[in-house]
Amino acid sequence: MNLLARREHSRWELLRKLRRRFPDEQLLTTELQRLANENLQSDERYAQSYARERAGRGYGPLRVRQEMRERGLSDSEVASAFQHAELDWFALASSAFHKKFGEPGPVELKEKARRIRFMQYRGFIAEHYQHLVDD
Repeated sequence: MNLLARREHSRWELLRKLRRRFPDEQLLTTELQRLANENLQSDERYAQSYARERAGRGYGPLRVRQEMRERGLSDSEVASAFQHAELDWFALASSAFHKKFGEPGPVELKEKARRIRFMQYRGFIAEHYQHLVDD
């Protein structure tokens, strides 16, 4: 319960963390099911919270999606979280770009490539940032 009191966790994360402390796999599965039945743990709620939090920190949909998969969420849970979060990826890409580079303007080819790599690393697709780089 202490783990859930701090922040939302996916079922997979809880199972991974609790296996270190409690070796009885059947007991862990039973307790995690009880938490889910009592709505104390919800992968759907976790997915929505995680998507909003990571997007708010300047990460794009590709990176957030990959991180969510690494945390044990299914593709359908990820898609549902993105749909419910109603994130404006264009605005988020613009915000991340301006925070890093300031106002867009004419730059050399090498600098343009650096800016594109940064946006790709952050997980944005070209459609989200191309207009910022081309100015």
